[in-house]
Amino acid sequence: MQLKIHPKIIVGLQGIISGGISVEDFSAVTKLNVIDSETILDEFLKNDIGTKQDNSYYFEDGDKLKIAVALLENGFPIDEISIALDWKDFEGLTATILASKDFAVIKNMILTKPRMEIDVIGIRLGIAILIDCKHWKRYSISSLTSVVKKQIKRTKHYVAKTQGAIAVPVIVTLYQDKVDFIQSVPIVPIFQFSSFIDEFYGNLDQMKTIETN
Repeated sequence: MQLKIHPKIIVGLQGIISGGISVEDFSAVTKLNVIDSETILDEFLKNDIGTKQDNSYYFEDGDKLKIAVALLENGFPIDEISIALDWKDFEGLTATILASKDFAVIKNMILTKPRMEIDVIGIRLGIAILIDCKHWKRYSISSLTSVVKKQIKRTKHYVAKTQGAIAVPVIVTLYQDKVDFIQSVPIVPIFQFSSFIDEFYGNLDQMKTIETN
């Protein structure tokens, strides 16, 4: 994405909402003037984010996070960017990437006895990827290890309830340098998630897989 970086583009993230928004509404939400608002919205369009119909700009789930990832890659501070994001943006982009690669996608699946929720599931070629999305600014090894253990438990619970299932627990994070592993569970920064999925089946032997006994 070749975003022409406007000095107030991070503020503009807060005006990216699903459905239609006019320049005037965008200006009211972001507290930017109308000229800056229109400049920023048109820059999003040039990068295939959103569409324009009549006088309204339309955005989808995940669009805000696509812009945020581009800003991260351009060196903008993560603390400022993450303020404009919420967990729905994060899950939305993760699900969109999986769907674009021909995965069947389930969001926010609830398992019972015990009750557990899985953020995003992608299923293709008989293998389920069970994803926990972590919209955190900072990560420590101990906090990620705890997250991994919980996701392994959820994956075992999913497999126990799903006949013939083969599942791989995965953690997707807002930002870190590279794909890492804890207990053979991949920790994937969102900006590398697309390439991680492209290489997923070739790298399965490196990952923890859980199957029905």
